Amino acid sequence: MAGSMRNARRGRRAMADINVVPYIDVMLVLLVIFMVAAPLVAPSIVNLPSVANASPQQQTPPVVVNIEADNRVLVRYKDGENTIEQRMSESDLTGFLQGRQAANPDQPVVIAADKSVRYEIVMNVMSDLKAQGVKRVGLLVKQK
Repeated sequence: MAGSMRNARRGRRAMADINVVPYIDVMLVLLVIFMVAAPLVAPSIVNLPSVANASPQQQTPPVVVNIEADNRVLVRYKDGENTIEQRMSESDLTGFLQGRQAANPDQPVVIAADKSVRYEIVMNVMSDLKAQGVKRVGLLVKQK
């Protein structure tokens, strides 16, 4: 009777051993995969400029295309030391910007619009500038 009690107690006890052999197998397989794949990944080479080779960049002042409340376009740009403002139609603006882009391909253009101008008009001007090949187009925001 005493022997049967011992066997009953052993059968009720939960098994506390953890079998880690499958985890070791998985880790060894992953190790082999990474060891094989590591030489296949070519490290990229980045050529960084040195301070001695750096030249100061001349920043071109942007051309500001101002769309007023009555949908008229006022263009402001620097010509040397002078700031020039001109009212232009959309066709005049196209010709003017094509001439500026020919002289300086990285000429930035900034669009400023009155708050009462419809967003659609601003987006049409922006898409026209992009269609003309203007690479750098931005929006001017008034800080409060």
